[in-house]
Amino acid sequence: MSSEFEMSLMSKHPFFLGLQNKQGLEETFVHQAKYTKDILKKFDMGDSKPMTTPMSANTTLDADEDGEAVNQKEF
Repeated sequence: MSSEFEMSLMSKHPFFLGLQNKQGLEETFVHQAKYTKDILKKFDMGDSKPMTTPMSANTTLDADEDGEAVNQKEF
């Protein structure tokens, strides 16, 4: 990163703005594993087992022409 950006602190920071950072030689990986675990513990779901996505990733959603209009800014 220092070759592209001016860096003032050259030490490794595993957390930045609530995100976990893991820096390799050629890449930077940003994730929220700790945040996710904290949320699960907060709601007493720390022992929950992971599940795959319950919906096909290739499913496309079409507009419901006969449906009731909604304010999209609320969602």
